[in-house]
Amino acid sequence: QVQLVESGGGLVQAGGSLRLSCAASGRTFSPYNMGWFRQAPGKEREFVAAISWGGGSTRYPDSVKGRFTISRDNAKNTVYLQMNSLKPEDTAVYLCAADGSAWRYSILTTSQGYAYWGQGTQVTVSS
Repeated sequence: QVQLVESGGGLVQAGGSLRLSCAASGRTFSPYNMGWFRQAPGKEREFVAAISWGGGSTRYPDSVKGRFTISRDNAKNTVYLQMNSLKPEDTAVYLCAADGSAWRYSILTTSQGYAYWGQGTQVTVSS
């Protein structure tokens, strides 16, 4: 089992920045690709970013590319999401997820395959 705890959310004005953190515990963190998703009220869960187990590869949807950066520190069992130039449409609960398979070659960009999820942290961007 992997336990994931997100932090760093809050209220920010449009154009501002936030850095989210996701701390993992309960199992070795380093062999697993990690992802960030978000869910706004009444909307489907949306892929935001993912990073390979070694940190060398990342994936982003067009909606956040160039504004968000995912990174990880395997020594600290933590994955981060740096969010810049935030927009009101970025408002959502942001969830951290861990791939269910170790050493997966491909990085998943849908929620299927992510076996472990945190509770989420609220990000609100005011206009």
